[in-house]
Amino acid sequence: MIVWNAFEITGTIAFAISGALIGIEKSLDIFGVIMLSATTAVGGGIIRDTLIGNSPPMAFRDPSFALISLISAIAVCIAYSKINRFKNTIQFFDAVGLGAFTATGASLALQHNLNTLFIMIVLGFTTAVGGGVLRDIFVKEIPYVFRKEVYAVASVIGAAGLYFAQPFMSGSLSLYFCFALTTGIRLFCMKRDLHLPRIGVNEHFSKKSESRV
Repeated sequence: MIVWNAFEITGTIAFAISGALIGIEKSLDIFGVIMLSATTAVGGGIIRDTLIGNSPPMAFRDPSFALISLISAIAVCIAYSKINRFKNTIQFFDAVGLGAFTATGASLALQHNLNTLFIMIVLGFTTAVGGGVLRDIFVKEIPYVFRKEVYAVASVIGAAGLYFAQPFMSGSLSLYFCFALTTGIRLFCMKRDLHLPRIGVNEHFSKKSESRV
């Protein structure tokens, strides 16, 4: 599983960098930047472990991913101007992290004999996007996954793919299938600039309502 560990580490670094960049953009101090970076990288896993009663969460028992996020945050603070130029590259690795964390969370449901479609989707989705949601809440932003990007939906489809694939594939093969499906959907939507439709107030209706006031 060396390749898989590389995917997880790559995703952790990308998530940590995205958290650190937002922390700097929001003018947080260095402690705030580091905490936001760590929250983005390991927050989803902590929520997942709390949901299934895996206590203490893996991020506390094995601090390697927290250490990776710490190093990533410090690197961003030192070289912010250079790293900020490569946001498109970071988005690519972020998609890798989305796929890796979705597959990890969904497969953990199988390991705990929670092999229903809904639970696998919830655990995969939570692991992949939970940290990002916490990050955005901490900086008082509408969470990224609630906006138009095809991000969380890719995670949901990937986790569902693992559920339907695992009776026909070995454990590791279904894991890579989930990863490829999630990452592929995310990258395809980024490449084609595809977004979910927004539901807004009709402009004509809005003007009519204002005229009544």
